This record gives sequence, structure tokens and C-alpha cells, in this order.
Amino acid sequence: MNPLGANWLLLAEDAKDLANETASDGSSWQGILTFLFVVAVIVLPFVIGNIIAAALRMKEVGTRIGVTLFVLTLCAIPFFLRPLDEALSLGIDLAGGTNLVYEIDREAAEENAVTPAVMEKMVEAIRKRVNPSGTEEVTVRGVGADRIEIIVPGADQEKTERIKKQIVNLGELEFALLADRGDHRQLIELALSKGNAVKNIVKDNAVVAEWHRSAKEAETGNPKINLNDSQLAFRDIPSANGPVREYLVIVDPVKDRRITGRMLRSIGQSFGDNGLSVTFKLDSNGARLFREVTTEYRPREGKPKTHLAILLNGEIHSAPVINSTIPGGSGQIDGRFTREEIDELMSVLNAGSLVVPLNETPVNESTVSPTLGKDVQEKGKWAMIWSLLAVFIFTAGYYLTAGFVADVCLALNIVLVMGVMSIIDATFTLPGLAGLVLTVGMAVDANVLIFERIREERSKGSSLRMAIKNGFEKAFMTIFDSNLTTLLTAVVLYYIGTDQVKGFAVALFVGICASMFSAVYIGRLIFDIAEKKKWITDLKMFSLIGEKTNIDFVGKKKLAAIASIVLIAVGLVAVGMRGKENLDIDFRGGAMVTFSFEEGSTPTFADVKATLEPKFDKSLALEELEAVQDGGGTRKMYRMRTVTEAGDKNAAERVKDEVRDAFAATNFKLILQNVTFGAVEDIPASTDPTPNDQAIDPFPGGHIVDVTLKEVMTAGGFADAARSYLEDLELFSAEDLSTLVVAELKSDDIPADSKVTDLRLKFGKAITKEQVEQFLPAIKSGMEAHPLFDEVNTFDSQVAGEAQNAAIWAMILSLLMIIGYLWYRFQTVSFGLAAVVALVHDVLITLGAVAIGAYLSGTPLKSVFFLEDFKINLSIVAAFLTIIGYSLN
Repeated sequence: MNPLGANWLLLAEDAKDLANETASDGSSWQGILTFLFVVAVIVLPFVIGNIIAAALRMKEVGTRIGVTLFVLTLCAIPFFLRPLDEALSLGIDLAGGTNLVYEIDREAAEENAVTPAVMEKMVEAIRKRVNPSGTEEVTVRGVGADRIEIIVPGADQEKTERIKKQIVNLGELEFALLADRGDHRQLIELALSKGNAVKNIVKDNAVVAEWHRSAKEAETGNPKINLNDSQLAFRDIPSANGPVREYLVIVDPVKDRRITGRMLRSIGQSFGDNGLSVTFKLDSNGARLFREVTTEYRPREGKPKTHLAILLNGEIHSAPVINSTIPGGSGQIDGRFTREEIDELMSVLNAGSLVVPLNETPVNESTVSPTLGKDVQEKGKWAMIWSLLAVFIFTAGYYLTAGFVADVCLALNIVLVMGVMSIIDATFTLPGLAGLVLTVGMAVDANVLIFERIREERSKGSSLRMAIKNGFEKAFMTIFDSNLTTLLTAVVLYYIGTDQVKGFAVALFVGICASMFSAVYIGRLIFDIAEKKKWITDLKMFSLIGEKTNIDFVGKKKLAAIASIVLIAVGLVAVGMRGKENLDIDFRGGAMVTFSFEEGSTPTFADVKATLEPKFDKSLALEELEAVQDGGGTRKMYRMRTVTEAGDKNAAERVKDEVRDAFAATNFKLILQNVTFGAVEDIPASTDPTPNDQAIDPFPGGHIVDVTLKEVMTAGGFADAARSYLEDLELFSAEDLSTLVVAELKSDDIPADSKVTDLRLKFGKAITKEQVEQFLPAIKSGMEAHPLFDEVNTFDSQVAGEAQNAAIWAMILSLLMIIGYLWYRFQTVSFGLAAVVALVHDVLITLGAVAIGAYLSGTPLKSVFFLEDFKINLSIVAAFLTIIGYSLN
């Protein structure tokens, strides 16, 4: 189902809820007001349009004025209903957001090994869940060997909680059968004989049945399934909240024959008697298996009807009776879902299930301050304001009256773009806002084409009315062709490209459509009204180049070709010589450390960045975090990322040392740990020692020490730090220490990955008490002498290799489509090839300029041309995509 259809379904659900509320309290004012508001938005613009047309005595333009007012009203609604800062979703660089770090649940993962390939699939699935449209600038990437980081821009608490549910939801959909005594009597007797502790029923070394409970309704907490049919197998399991009913579900012992969510072709939603429900369609293999199952278990004489069990994440959401064969692989899940459940379910099922489960509680959750400082934001804001003013002033100054009309259209174009982007909840970053300013410059192109056509018509002696008519009509196909080729690129980039490219594609699509509407439709309307009312009697324009100027550009083609080839060659050589240094953190990954400062030593974000940049040659990204402490209150921390060489296992530790050295010579003191040890106590030896006892558990007969810390740490983090200082004593190898020295929490009631100030340090039997007493001062002095880092880890690139390939293929396909369209449009392939060659030329020239500019940034030319050590990151990619869009236009 398309998004528009889904929205109408949600409106229907709203109407149902509203009707229920009205019935309960007898008030219908809310419904009336809502209805009047919708009518006003749709009808009122056309009423006003006709009133204006009547006042102008130009009834023929009433509908055109109405359409214009309707579109503008629709795009302005978000800014009337909400404050500006809420109507526009700002990116992490402007508004900050929420940083979440989740860890793989290795115990629940069972036999699934957590490999880099598995982590890449997990990252992709989560990315699709939290940012399905690709317009929200959400960052999802792997951290270390088994963690995933998600950064959500400008997220409030409600949105954060919703995203957290989407992240940890396994998304496992399965279609099975409820066991009944007509077909599965022996299996039911076997399952019931196993007792309540057994969940999986195994026969011939294969799972053939499982006990599953019903899902609960979100609003009432009641089970969605409550079947008391004596032909079914169910049991009531005691729990703290009363008995929980479980049903026996038949499982095909051959995994490939199980009908699961991996066989989904499409997922949608519908509205029926039971409220919102989920519709699905299976692929050919799933449809075949579904047909076979429903055929085998359709109603048969002498046997009870069979129930189909529809399970989501191991819970039964629906159990319809199989009344006939279902041939097409389509169906509906009537689970009495709420709107929130539907939204989450649609997001999760469309993204696919997680390969391995995540721990439900994030190991780290913190608020991220804007990644761009206030000074950078201010400079960017004023740069955009001056750019806009320059475009408006030049257009009005050069084209005079026509230029003023163009400025009005450009202003309306900005309203249209920002309104649509707000409606689809797209995220605005600083580069994105700069791109919006650039679309204004690109939108002028359409006005220039129209005005120059009008100038030509006037020079031929045409009347003003005829000049306006011919100017718009003759320029329209040129405008349409140039914009359509760009729209083709946007569509392909959206459906094939990465999330980062999708966001650009949406903005490009919206910007092009808005510029065409404002220039061609609204501009023509203004000119028609002004001319017929005699508000304008002539359209004078400046001309910097005389009408009879004749420059032989084609005659210079050889010189231009040689210059282009030389520039491209030099640029590509520079790119090749830089190698990986062309790429920034977004494409390379690297190491990350999180640190904080002692109280009374609180540098600003700018101070921290200025201190670190010389050490890391500006190849770093810095985030300011605010984490909630266990005891209440917040703590400000900084997370720094920098590029490291691939395969360097000691990169994170080396980065940590460099951060420590960077602040050693400043007045900003990194936070230090304080360690207090209790008495060394003996761990009782095993009462029944066997030769293999020590291999199984090295700690019976060893020693244990209570530890009190000033700053919170995880037990694992403390043990790692302790072992690193003990390695310097060279009494035990690092491999031995990994099994002989561990830390544990004092209570089993808190999660193992919790950060605490009280824990225990255990030493294996192979370490004597005398050695333990020697180790403790070494651990204390080492930890108290070195700054405490909350996190030291590696992180993956924001754009994985597979995603990079997808983006490249998207570009290639879009270029082929451009060639195809222009071939069809002009009946020759040369026009399409010429457009693509020009596009590639522009991109290669710019790419070379980036590399050359980076080299020259180390020379005196740096200050003259404002050069930096440019690296290709996602913002630069957005700039390249903008060049591509403009080149096509």
C-alpha cells in the first residue's frame, strides 16, 4: 500500500477513536472543528481565489489563483500548527540529538557467530527501521566487535522510546499451525508429558513443536488469543501476574519449509471491523508453501477445523481458522493493533528481522550536543542570508520588473520546499540548508530562460501579451526536459542509493518540482494578471552582452578540450597520490574514545577541539555528550573519533594515549579514577576436587577483593584495565591473565553491563596471595595515574562498502536513463551522451580541485584561497550530487 493510502487508513482510525470519544462524553465539537479545518484547507483557497478573480474582473484566473493558494496553504500549515523550531527537524549538527549504543545478546544469539558480515546485516536492518525514507539523517554504524551505535538528530523522549522499540524488536514473523487432537494427538500427549519447564518438543533430533503464548493487547493487557477449544493443546503456566496460557504450535522439522518473514514480498495495512490490521503478500516460494499447508489442512470430514498460528517475535497475534485453500500467498493479520503497534510493525517487517538479538537496554544512552559550534552555525547562517540576498538583488536589478516577479516566485519556492520537507519530516542539516539556498540559485534558471525568450519576442516586435505567451510556451519544453532528466536521477538515487543519497534525492525531487511550479505556474499567473490589468506595459531588462554579440565558442573547442584534459589528468594524479587520505571518517571508520574532565576544569567545546586538532591533524570528529548518572543528574562527556589504519589492533589504545598527551600540557584535567581495595579473602576450594576442576573453573581456591571506585565503571572495563597494568609485571602472560583475573558485580539483581562504584576482583588459584598483594598496588597506581576513559573502541565507516557500491550503481543507472530519455526525446543518442560527458567532466574537475586544494593547503596559498586539507565526507558527497543535479539542469 502506498503512503497516501496508509495515511487515509490512519485518518479512518482517528475518526473511529473520535466517534468513540464522542459517544462517551456526548461532545462533538472536536469532530466538527476537525472537519471544518480540513474543509477550510481544501475549499477556502478556491473560494478566496474566485473572490480575488471577481474583484479583478478576471474570472478565468479564479481556479489558477485557487490552486496557487491551496498549494501554498498546504505547505504553510506545518508552520502555523507548530513553532518554527518544531516544524523543521534539524540535524545532529544543528540541534544535537540522542546517542544510543546497543550490544549483541550473545547468550540469546546461541549458535549464530557474531562476524563482521553479521554486524553489517544488523546495521543495515536497523538503519531501515529507524530511517526507512532516508530523509532523517540518522547515523547507524558498528562499534567494536559486537556493538551498534545509533545517533538520532533532535529526538525528544517520546521519539527516542519509539525508536528504541524498533531497534530491539526482532521482527520475526512466522506462519505455523496450532496443534489439534484430530491431526497431532500423539505429539500433544508427548508435549504434555514433558512438563511446564520444556518449551521445545524434540523428536528424532529435530524440533517438531513449540509452546507459545498469546500476545497482549496494548490498551487492556488482555491476551489477543483466548481459545478454549478442547481439541487444541494449551497449558496455563503460573506467573507473578497470574497464569499465562501457552498453545502448542507445530513446527516443520525442515527449516526451509517454514513460512517466515524472509518470504515476504510486501507488507501493508488495512482497516476493518477489528481496527487496524496488517496485510501481507508472500513471494513465489512462500505462496507455494502457504498453498500446500492450507490445502492439506482445509476442512475435512470427521476432523476439527485447523487454526493457522501467526507469530510475531514468538507470540501468537492471530489464529484464524483455515476454511479453504489460499492460493495467492496473500493474507491479513487481525491482531487488534494500535496505531503505534502498526507503525512499529510496518517499520520492522519492511526492514527485515535481526540476524541476532540485541540486549533490550542500551549500554550507553546520552544526549549529543550540536556537532557544529555556535560560531560555525552563525557563520553558516549569515553566509546563506547573504547568498540569498545576492541572488534576489541581482535578479531584480538585472531583469527589473520581471526580476521582481522572479524574486516573488523564488520566495514562494522556498516556502514550498520547506513546507513539503516539514510534512515528510525530512531533517535539515547545515549542508542541507545550504543546498536549499543553492536550489534557489538553480530555480533562477527557469526564470532566465523565460525572460530571455520574452526579450527575443519583444525584439521581434511582438506585443507584450504575445511576448509573455510565447516566452512561457517556448521555454516550457526546455525547462521540462532539463528538470525531467534531473528528476529521473532523483528517482533512481532514491530507490537504489544509500540512506545518505536518499535524503539528497528527496530534497532534489522536491526542489525541482517546487521550482517548476513557482516559475512556470505562479510566474505565468502573475504576468497574465499584471499585463491584463495594465500594471505593466513593457518589460525592460539590462543586457551585459549585446544582442548582436557573436562569440565563436565552437571554434575554441580544441583549446577547451586540451585544457579540460590537462586539468582532469592533473586532478586525478593528485587524487591517486593521496590514496585513502582523500576519504574522511564517514568512509573509513577508525578509533573512538570517550572522556570527561574533573570538576572545576570544564573547557568549552571549542577549547577541546582546538586542543585535539594539532595532535590529530584535524582528522577528527568531536561530539559533546550529556549522560544521565545512575544517582541522578547529568555528566558532560566528549567523544572523539579519528581515522586509523585498517587492521591496526592497537589503534584505539594509541588514540587514547594521544588524547591524554594532548591535554597533559593544558589546564584542562581529564578525570582520574580513585581505587580503594578491601582485604584479600580466600575463595573456598572445591569440596570434590577432580583433575579437571581448574580447567573448568580456575577460581575455587583463589582469592577475592572488594573494590570501591570514585568513578563508575563496568566490571568488564575495570577487569580489562587491571589486566593491562598487570601485564607490565611480566609474571603472567596476557592470555593467562584473561582467565585468571576477572571482575564481577556484588549483586545479581542488576544487569552485568551496569556501571557501578562497588564490585569484586577475583584472582584464580594459580595466583598466590602474596602475588595478589603485589598486584593490588600496581593496579591502584596504574589506574590513578592515567586518565579514565569511559569508552575506548573502534567504529565502522558510516557508509559500508556494499552501500558505496549501491550508490555507484545508482549513478550509472541514472546516467543510462538520461541517455535513454534524451535519445527518445531528440531522436539521436548524441544529445544524451553529450549531457553525460559534460556531467562527468564537471565532477572530475571538481574532484581534482578537492585533491589539489588539499595539497596546496600546506603552502602560503592557503590563506589567499581559504584552502583546507579537504577530505571527502558525506557533506562533500552531497556537494558532488548537487553539482550533478545542476550540471543536468
